[in-house]
Amino acid sequence: MLNMNPSVARLIVAGLSLIFALSGCSILPPRPATVTRDRAFIVYWQPSKNNKGLRLAVKDLIDLKGVVTTAGSAFLAKTRAPALHDAKCLQIARQRNVCIVGKTNLPEFALGVSGVNAYYGTPRNPLDRRDKLIPGGSSSGSAVAVAEGLADVAFGTDTAGSIRTPAACCGIFGLKTTFGLISLKGVFPLSPNHLDTVGPMARDVARLVQGMDLLQRGFATRYEKAIVNKPSAKEIRIGRLYLDGTDPAIDQALDATLAAKHFRVVVLDKAFKAKWEQAQKDGATVAFADAWLNDAMYADKLHVSGMAKAVIVRGGVAYTTNYAAALQRQAQWQRALGRIFKKVDFIAVPTLQKLPPKLPPKIPLFGRNFVFELAVFNSQNTPAADFGGTPALAIPIPIRAKSVPVTSMQLVGRRFSEPELLDAGRLME
Repeated sequence: MLNMNPSVARLIVAGLSLIFALSGCSILPPRPATVTRDRAFIVYWQPSKNNKGLRLAVKDLIDLKGVVTTAGSAFLAKTRAPALHDAKCLQIARQRNVCIVGKTNLPEFALGVSGVNAYYGTPRNPLDRRDKLIPGGSSSGSAVAVAEGLADVAFGTDTAGSIRTPAACCGIFGLKTTFGLISLKGVFPLSPNHLDTVGPMARDVARLVQGMDLLQRGFATRYEKAIVNKPSAKEIRIGRLYLDGTDPAIDQALDATLAAKHFRVVVLDKAFKAKWEQAQKDGATVAFADAWLNDAMYADKLHVSGMAKAVIVRGGVAYTTNYAAALQRQAQWQRALGRIFKKVDFIAVPTLQKLPPKLPPKIPLFGRNFVFELAVFNSQNTPAADFGGTPALAIPIPIRAKSVPVTSMQLVGRRFSEPELLDAGRLME
């Protein structure tokens, strides 16, 4: 058993007790009318019949001039003023007069990985018309909007898997960009100093490239150069990492795709696996703790959901116990990734260890929904890439399963390798 300072132990017990209490109750105002049948959008603008250009959806963490950035929260929807300016990441889209079709739904303050929103409703996963599978979060509405064909590209944000997890759940592509590549000015913060990124989501790589070209000038040209440099899968080395707890059918689906596409596969060793697992834990710690640092002001608000309050309190525990030590290990993990990327071009792991689970019951038992969120969070193989600051791409992969037709492969690349990463995704497609 770990030795622990008694005061820290008391804090953990008190924090966890509060978590279970808060996650079971909250007073929310009546749910607003659904603006689209799939609940993908908080605000939706039907494009004109004459529109022939790209349709862009924007996660409602990203400021859009004249529109309230609700962050999926009833409290912010009723107390926040409309944004005075667009977020900087929308600058190119505005200059090109791209048709923005709406602000997409998400868990409150992006503090959820299942995609559930108690106020605006939970976006409907298009892979399951019975409305039972989670859409994934926190960019749930962005994923559903793309998968349903209501947007060609959607912008999401990613802190510990918030683009890749919903992409995996809904069977689309999602790109977490290199930390620091895309400006966060005008983006609601979770972990702006350590983990937060903005990235595109789309049904295919061609659209994903268009999305990146709206986020970074000249990206499409760099992508074309990447194709010229590595036109064949046979020239690309994939470091395959096998992780405990993964559904064997998912591992088999990934291996079958890599073999069928003729990538050069290198199995990564147990020493790197141990480093990855530590980075997973540290990335999760930083994500929770930074959420507390940025959102603690909402923990006592009446119209904030019990789930959001529970995650914030959980973040306070993480901040007090493990946050400093986790940040001290970040540079070490980044160096370990640098060494691996001298041997392979990308690392391949399942995006999720399991297939998307069913949504929790609508009437929660004491603390059950928070336990469900933690279970989904722990099934992600995503925080290690966020902690490393590297780009990572979620790619839909066919699987023989009763619940869904696709699973997801996560490809992780070296910093600023987005063009090469999407070239590899093109070859997987």
